[in-house]
Amino acid sequence: MTVANAKSGSAMQQVLDNLKDLPSGTGAKDIDLIFLRGIMESPIVRSLAKAHERLEEVKLQAVRDDNVQLVTEILDSLNNLPEKDAATAELAKILQEPHFKSLIEAHDKVAAKCYEMPHAAVNSDALLTSSLMPADAVRMIGIQKKAGEPLGVTFRVERGEMVIARILHGSSIDRQGMLHTGDIIREVNGREVGSNPHELQELLRDCSGSITLKVLPSYKDTPALPQVYLKPHFNYNPTTDNLIPCKEAGLAFIKGDILHVVNKEDPNWWQARKVVGGATGLIPSQFLEEKRKAFVRRDWDISGTGMLCGTRTAKKKKKKMMYLTAKNAEFDRFELQIYEEVAKMPPFQRKTLVLIGAQGVGRRSLKNRLIVLNPLRYGTTVPFTSRRPREEEKDGQNYCFVTREEMEKDIKESRYLEHGEYDGNLYGTKIDSIHEVVDMGRTCILDVNPQALKVLKTAEFIPFVVFIAAPELDTLRAMHKAVVDAGLTTKLLTENDLKKTVDESARIRRAYSHYFDLTIVNDNLDKAFDKLQEAVERLFIEPQWVPVSWVY
Repeated sequence: MTVANAKSGSAMQQVLDNLKDLPSGTGAKDIDLIFLRGIMESPIVRSLAKAHERLEEVKLQAVRDDNVQLVTEILDSLNNLPEKDAATAELAKILQEPHFKSLIEAHDKVAAKCYEMPHAAVNSDALLTSSLMPADAVRMIGIQKKAGEPLGVTFRVERGEMVIARILHGSSIDRQGMLHTGDIIREVNGREVGSNPHELQELLRDCSGSITLKVLPSYKDTPALPQVYLKPHFNYNPTTDNLIPCKEAGLAFIKGDILHVVNKEDPNWWQARKVVGGATGLIPSQFLEEKRKAFVRRDWDISGTGMLCGTRTAKKKKKKMMYLTAKNAEFDRFELQIYEEVAKMPPFQRKTLVLIGAQGVGRRSLKNRLIVLNPLRYGTTVPFTSRRPREEEKDGQNYCFVTREEMEKDIKESRYLEHGEYDGNLYGTKIDSIHEVVDMGRTCILDVNPQALKVLKTAEFIPFVVFIAAPELDTLRAMHKAVVDAGLTTKLLTENDLKKTVDESARIRRAYSHYFDLTIVNDNLDKAFDKLQEAVERLFIEPQWVPVSWVY
């Protein structure tokens, strides 16, 4: 009989009695027995024996094995409280910690003895889906669902198993954190799910309250949310999209919204949410939208010599065309603009303020008003020309006068933002003159042709681009008549001139709207100026979303 086999203190006492009854002698065996009896009578060994006896008498058993569900119910109760104090907030935070959730899940798994071994014949294909999936991976998971609330989860069938295809960020399932993309759903409330995703969706839609799922986890680590922010250059309405897998899960947006993309795993459908409010939804990916728009017929310009791109007659005679800034418009109309990646920056002063608009829409008047109102904050460039100065003109005031040879040399070396020829003389805006205004700590206001935006929309100039749109033809006609009647101009515009201004304004909007930060319809010069001034003042006090290439 050994100490290890003793079941109580009495058993140990019996061992001691047996040792005493043994005959004594002087051999080595007798010495060992005396030593053993000394150990057995020591207080430490007696204490260990008593502790062992108590443990044998008490049988440990879990109080409950559904604590995951209990924690979920507690969180729902805390969230529904009309007022929350510090203790309530701290408790809610603790209950939502990932380590605490894992601890509760492990406790429930041990308490319920949920060590089910998947049947080899049925699950052999499913086990191949993950090389890291252990044999005892099946888990019972409890989730909560309110009546009528969408879960925000979609399914697909793989090898006959119902697999979670995606979980919408911010949805009910995502907030509870119990399920993950790639998990296999076996049962819902004890009922096998089958292999029809639509039937499973309907089954879950009809459930409310506590739902018990039998799940084979994917054991994939949940990736951190990507910090990708996009500004779309098109409007999107999922209700009219025939390609979206679930119209109710789509996210509608308009051009210029800022979208936070939280999941880009699907090559065709990204998950995103609007930065300013709103739930997460599906949006078409860059790849999908490019495919959809790539072969849409563009706004061809067939005047003059014909189309510049897409013509089948180009093989007859090759014509070399220099990609000059002044000729960018023909090339720019074929750019495909989908999304622009942006970053949020604290308030700062833009280097340039660019006013874009049709001829005669009032850009110069707005520019001059801003400079006169605050000459220390705003400035502008002085154009260069190859013509000779008139008698009353001074170099550097209205124009910078240079020779034609010098100007042609600088044009060839790409030192001009834009240039043109009128009445046999060259005119242009030099890039260095923009930097000179900026170096004095002022924002350089430019009223340039829209073709120059490709050069300006960079980190070198950091522009705030404002499109001054022409009003309706009737309004433009009335505004021109008022100016003429007031004696503010002697230039009379014909009906055809006014119509050209409206048409040109619409064409610029179609071709270059992806460059615009703000659009102002100039149907009243004073109101248009107030809107422009308010917008540029906000740049100094509000955060700004700028192209990510300006930051990194």
